[in-house]
This record gives sequence, C-alpha cells and structure tokens, in this order.
Amino acid sequence: ASRVMVASRNYADFASEATFEIKKCDLHRLEEGPSTTAVMTREEGLHYYKTMQTIRRMELKSDQLYKQKIIRGFCHLYDGQEACCVGLEVAIKPTDHVITAYRAHGFTYARGVPVREILAELTGRKGGCVKGKGGSMHMYTKNFYGGNGIVGAQVPLGAGIALACKYFGKNEICLTLYGDGAANQGQIFETYNMAALWKLPCIFICENNRYGMGTSVERAAASTDYYKRGDFIPGLRVDGMDVLCVREAAKFAAEYCRAGKGPIVMELQTYRYHGHSMSDPGISYRTREEIQEVRSKSDPITLLKDRMVNSNLASVEELKEIDVAVRKEIEEAAQFATTDPEPPLEELGNHIYFNEPPFEVRGPNQWIRYKSVS
Repeated sequence: ASRVMVASRNYADFASEATFEIKKCDLHRLEEGPSTTAVMTREEGLHYYKTMQTIRRMELKSDQLYKQKIIRGFCHLYDGQEACCVGLEVAIKPTDHVITAYRAHGFTYARGVPVREILAELTGRKGGCVKGKGGSMHMYTKNFYGGNGIVGAQVPLGAGIALACKYFGKNEICLTLYGDGAANQGQIFETYNMAALWKLPCIFICENNRYGMGTSVERAAASTDYYKRGDFIPGLRVDGMDVLCVREAAKFAAEYCRAGKGPIVMELQTYRYHGHSMSDPGISYRTREEIQEVRSKSDPITLLKDRMVNSNLASVEELKEIDVAVRKEIEEAAQFATTDPEPPLEELGNHIYFNEPPFEVRGPNQWIRYKSVS
C-alpha cells in the first residue's frame, strides 16, 4: 500500500521543478560567470541522485572486493567526488569527449558503462568494459579516453582530442581532467600554451581534492588558486561538492568553448573519502575528524537529497526505494564480476587498434602468431 501511495504522489503532490541558490564561482579573466541560481526538475533530481548513489555504492563494493583480494593491483576510489563527474556529464553532450586520470570509475559509469562491466573490469574478467585487460586505471568507452596512469600525461592528450574536434568542425568539446597533485606538471603548462594559441575547445578541469597522494595542497603548491594557473586562459573556481554548481559551471564553460573563444580552466573543490589508493589508509596525513566533518557538512548526495525533500521534488521514502534498488544492482553486478571467467591468454594480442583490419601480432606464446582483432 505504501508503494502505491508513493507512486501516486509522483503525479499529484510533487513539484515538477524548483529553483535553488548556488554558490558563486570565483572568476579569473572573466567579466561574468555562471548563474548563481539553478533550476532542477524532479526528473533531473532523481537521475542525479540515482547516479551518484550508484557510484558511491559501486566504490564501497570495490573497497570490499579489494580487501577480499578479489580486486588486485592499483585501485583509486571516487567516493566523495560524485558531484564532479555527474555535474559535468549532464552539462555536455554524449558526442563530446572526456579524458581523465586514474580515479576513473565514476566517469566511466557517468559516460554510460554499466556497473557490472566496471566491476568485472576491476576483477579482471572478460565481461569487463575493456575485457579484463585495463583494470581500475584504464577504462574506456565511446568518447571516453580513460583512465590514464601517468600523472598529468592525459592533459596533452586531451588537447589533442580538442584539436581533432576543431579540425573536423563538429562543434564538439573535450573535458580534460587532472588532480591537484598533477597540477604542477610542466606538460600541463605547455598544453595551456598550445591550447590558447590554437583556441582549442578544451575545458581543463582540476579536481582539487586537497591531497596529492599524501601531501596537502598547501605543502605542494606555492599557489593553490588552480583556476588561475592558466594565467592567460580564463578560469573558474567551483564548489565541487554541489552537483548543481558543477552543472551550471560546466554549461557556462562548454558554451564558452563552443563559441570559439578557446580553452577555459575549471577548478572543482572536492574531497575524497578514501585514501589516495586502496594501499593508503588515508588517515596518516589527515585526521578521521576532518573526513567526518566533510561527510557531515558537505556530502554531495546528502546535499542533493535535502534539497529535493525540502523543495517537495521527492519524498524520503521514494529516495529510500532508489537506495534499495541501487544496492540490489550493485550486489548483482558484484556476483557477475566474481563469477565471470577470466579472459584467455590469446586475448592479450587483441584490440590493439580500434577498427583496424586483423594483423599478425606476437601473443603470450612466442612460437604462435595471432591475428589481432579489433
């Protein structure tokens, strides 16, 4: 009976949309910035909530599988930063392009890869999104270029993607992400220069989660104003814990790039709940109290939930039903990821290039020549 009541409220009692005040962005070399109000429909809010909750639960399940030694190797979790990838994704088009560093699970899901394929990739199974050959740090899908392990090296790659966008004249843009730890890399400044000279449609996005591995931004950078680091490139500093703030800033930046004005820099001020990677407990360089304070005051999922309930876009019961459905989806995905077979050895020589005709390649057995398939 309660479910029927909730369902009936969908059409009768809930507001169809609401307007919210959001934090003003800090600006660099811009006369005006994103709006300080955001309209969110009920449908959008439910989508944002389910997506962020799915990413959160997926990462917590990854933590569990890692501790059970089912996931091995490098594993960098995204919980706490969900508003970043979700806010960015809903502000751009599926035909736009995204490239990021190794903390990539959230972006992989936001770009459309099912949870079961992400978890299966983490466990090295053939049903993974790159057939078990990429693992945590190297996930790809259409218009999503990873998942890159070399610190900061994806930034010049992102500029290259943006150059292709401009060259082919499709009015597409590239979101190029890196962390505060990578922000001091020389190749990033070289890329800024080239992107500005060529007016590339590239949004350079620094996900500032306050710690590069175990080093705080204050100890690592003479200037922590990452949105000003482009110098001659305009910049925005955004509340990365608020999905609406990220969405509005990303819409503004996307319009700026599509207008042919060249690149723009965004700094998303966010926070990771886990350590840098699963090998880092995350409490040797910061306190448990600090983490708890961020969780209690700035959690992106709680913030969205409170907004939706207080503005009558959804009920607590309805959101709880979403939570239950998400947990079920994650458990089923984990079951698949732990029972799906591992890829055969000959798969190592396959999918070296995309859409190329088969060619001979040396596989795991040096005496056998394999035909690589795309």
